[in-house]
Parts: sequence; structure tokens; C-alpha cells
Amino acid sequence: MHGKFVMDMTGPSRYAGYMKLTFFGGARTVTGSCTLVECAGKQLLVDCGLPQGNDEKKLGLELPFSATQIDYVLLTHAHIDHSGRIPLLVRDGFRGTIHSTEATADLCSIMLADSGHIQEMETEWLNRKRRRAGKSEIEPLYTVDDAKKAMDLFTGHPYGKRITVDSGIEIEFTDAGHLLGSSSIQVWLTEGTQQRHLVFSGDIGNLDQPIINDPVYVREADYVIMESTYGDRLHRKPEHENQRVSTQERAKDLAGIIRETFARNGNVIIPSFAVGRTQELLYLLRHIIVHDMLPEISYLPVFLDSPLAIEATKVFSRNIEGYFDEEAMDLVNKGLNPLVFDSLTTTVTADESRELNRREGSAVIISSSGMCEAGRIKHHLKHNLWRPESTIVFCGYQANGTLGRSILDGAERVTIFGEQIDVRASVKRLEGISGHADQDGLVKWIRCFTKRPRHVFVVHGDEQVSSYFAGLLGSALDLPAWAPKPNESFDLLGKALPVAEREKLWVSGLGELQDALGQLDAIFTDVEGVSKRLHEHAAQVLSDPSSQDAQRLANAILRFAEDLESLRSRWDRGNGTH
Repeated sequence: MHGKFVMDMTGPSRYAGYMKLTFFGGARTVTGSCTLVECAGKQLLVDCGLPQGNDEKKLGLELPFSATQIDYVLLTHAHIDHSGRIPLLVRDGFRGTIHSTEATADLCSIMLADSGHIQEMETEWLNRKRRRAGKSEIEPLYTVDDAKKAMDLFTGHPYGKRITVDSGIEIEFTDAGHLLGSSSIQVWLTEGTQQRHLVFSGDIGNLDQPIINDPVYVREADYVIMESTYGDRLHRKPEHENQRVSTQERAKDLAGIIRETFARNGNVIIPSFAVGRTQELLYLLRHIIVHDMLPEISYLPVFLDSPLAIEATKVFSRNIEGYFDEEAMDLVNKGLNPLVFDSLTTTVTADESRELNRREGSAVIISSSGMCEAGRIKHHLKHNLWRPESTIVFCGYQANGTLGRSILDGAERVTIFGEQIDVRASVKRLEGISGHADQDGLVKWIRCFTKRPRHVFVVHGDEQVSSYFAGLLGSALDLPAWAPKPNESFDLLGKALPVAEREKLWVSGLGELQDALGQLDAIFTDVEGVSKRLHEHAAQVLSDPSSQDAQRLANAILRFAEDLESLRSRWDRGNGTH
């Protein structure tokens, strides 16, 4: 599609007799969630997310339909891969209502503006390069002002209240347990005498996460549109018997990392997603301090170095009733803020952020972005990765191709701001903190339907994972399921729907393994190409005694050979199982 295909939505689907789903994003992709619902002469989008990483290349960024034809948006939660194209929708002419929970609307007020700022800054950076190259300037995908205009269209709702959106369309938000305000959305559609009950899962949360409630299970639906992010893997830690035990165990793991690092006089650097993960970390750090889990450290300095995370924490603090779990509410009812403690310092300005890398003594520094691709965290990594006394702690998913994934996978050297940095710091993964249900959690969620759905559409997963999980639902639960492709449409009043081939095995990491093999083959092809070019250049230099390139080329070939030898040596030591 690549942003060029625009669906004609002025035809018969605007009239009676239609009940149709079209999957524009999150279809065999993890990001860019966007599903069109057509019924009762109206058109609704469920989510309007921004494609990210490889999904951007696959889906494009421009809207694949006319924004002026959309009547409503139903938003499951505030994460940018679900909400990030709403300002673009408004820029292109959408003037309808955006329905979400109240907390989701509050989070979007800061997250969409921040996304607009990023779009403006990245475009300005590109335009500086284009001006130097004599090329015409480009416009940002959308601006901060577009994001602010979008907020005027939001209407917030509580969980558990059935709402009439329009004639023949009713909705209800159910707590999905993934993020503050996140929801599964039930949709009741009526077309003439035909009625259908749809459930859009949104992102289904993990169990026993700090602060927010566990997912609330929906019991009935005719059609289910279900995420599959972790449809091929299991989280390492088992469920705890209750939330309090879960908090204690996770706090104990984090305290152990801090103890070891401070004993070496190092810093604990935590790349964290500004919304969700950061607030959970603050909750655990407060628990560590209040319960004196580090008696040998009399004062634990914690720095929150992310303007967006600071604003998001304020949003969490003012959206409590109906969103916080029992453990967090116990603190609130005692007049305590579960996200704040005396040794927490927030750094807003760039100067304050830079000062953190000049201070003496150990500290915990939480900074975004969570995958280390942008933001202030890259500066903290530059100043700490080479220090064996420091520790880098990952607490969220690291996508293929990101700096965070390279570090977590054991890279000995990474490039930050054009500079090669040796990785000598300890690298840890904080287990148990994941906002997504794993394969068992997803199966538990769909098992709770007491009325067997007519069909399940599996979305929000890598291509191999979503297809695999659709087949698994058939073999394990005898559910007809299908992973829709981008732009694929389905008539819910018409003929039979496609069904995935049944999968016999529950394979953890299947999709990642297939992707990794493809990347390995591509890298070997690239390496062979580099080697061929070096040989060709060397042959030219050797045939021309007057060439001045011999020493420079020799140095380049030696660096290339040393890097390959370093990798070979590392994998020999690890017997290929690193």
C-alpha cells in the first residue's frame, strides 16, 4: 500500500444492507492498528495507529481511505501504535467523534502532542539535509497543532456503560488491563433485522501488573477481533498467587540489581517506555524504599529523565478511581501517592539531563525511549555502556533492529551518535514486567467466552505469529479463526469466512525464529557483498602503484576482518547458543 492506495468509500457500502470489516493496519503487523467497520450507513474506525519500524515500510504512513467519510473513531488505548494517526485523520478532514475511556483521552492529550512534536522535529532535520542537497522541503506527517485539534473531538466514557453511538450502533468499554484506561470494546451492530455482537480485544494485559487491574473477561460475541502480540511465546515467570506477592517478588528482583550495581559504584540505567512501564517502575522503587529492601543504601537517588514520562505520571495520579487495582487503592485511601517518593527527582530541561552524566555517586536513571531508538536514553547509554560498574536494565519488548535489541542480544560494540561504544556494562532483563498477555494469557482470555464466537479475526502480531495463532485457536479450541491481510475485507452478513490451517504445536518464539533466519541470510548476503567490493578495490590499488589508497584501504580491511573475527570467536565460545 505504501500510503498510495486510497479506498473508494462513496459507493454502496454507505447504504443499508452492509455489515463489513476492513483491516487496514495491525493486520499481520504489530503496529498501525486500524480496522474499518461499516454498518447502518455509518463508518467507524476502531483505532487509528501509527505504523512503526518495518511495519511503516509495509503499510505506509498516509491514510488508505478518505478521512472525511469516517463518522466515528473507537479507541482502545493511548499507545501510539493504536492512536498515532488520529491527528493525521483530523488534518485530512475528519470531524466526527472519538470515543474512548476518560483516562485514554487524558493520556492522548500528552502523547499525541508529543508525537506531533517528534514529527515536526524529524521533518526539520530532514529538510536541513534536503536544503543542502538542493531538494524541495517536505511537510511533517502532522503537527502539534493537529494533535491539539484532535483532542477537541474526544469524548470519554467509564468502563461498563453501554452507549448508543448512532442508530444501530452501541458500544461498551471493558478494562483490558494493559495500560491506564486501556479497553476491549464491545460493539453491537444492527442492519435491518440483522444484529451482530463484535468484540475488539485491544491489547490484552498481563496478570498481576502493578497499579492497574487485571483484564476483565468478556463472555459473549458473534465475532472477535483479537490481538496476538505474544501468541507464540510464554513469559518466563509464572503467575503469582496475588498482586501483593507479585509486587514483592518483582521489587526484590529490582532491588538485587540495584544492590549489586551500587556496590560497584555504578549507575542503573533503565530504558523505559514513558507511559506504562515507567509508572510501574516508580511503583516498584517506592515499594523498595518504603519496605527498606536495601538497608545498606541509606538514600536511593532516582532520576526520571523524560518530559513525557513526567507528564504521563501526572495523568496516572489524576486518573485513579476505576483504574487503579486494590493494592494501589489501599495506598491512595491512606492519602499516599503510589508513584512518588522523597528521593525521586524529575529532570525536565536538556541541561538538567546533561548534568546527570556529570554527577558523582551511583543513581538509578529512568529515561525514554524504551527501545533506545531516540531521546535522552541514548546519551545515558553513551556515558554508561562502556563502564563495567554500571548496569543497563531492560523491562520491555525490544523489537528487531533496534539499539535496545542489539544490546540485549549481547552486542560487544554499538554505534551511538556516530561513535562506536564498547558494551562493558552488565546487561539485565527485569522479568515479569510485560504489559502484554503471553500465549497462555491470550488463550485464557478467549476461553472465557461462554458463547462460542462464529469467527475470530487474529490481528496485532507479526505475520508468522498471527497466522500461527489463528491456526492454534482452531486446533486447541476448535475455533474458526483467520489472520486477515492488509486491506482485506469481510462481509459479516454474507458468505463463509476463511479459516486458517490448524496448528498442532505450541511453539514459543516461532515467528521470531523465522524472522531471524531471514535476517541472517540477508546479513550474509550483505557481508559477502562488502567483501567482494573490498577485493575489487584492492585489485585496482594493487594494479596501480601510484594510488594513494593502499594504507587507508588496508586499515579498512583490517577493521572489517577484526569485527568478523570477534563475532566468530564469541560464537565459538558460546557453541552457537549465545
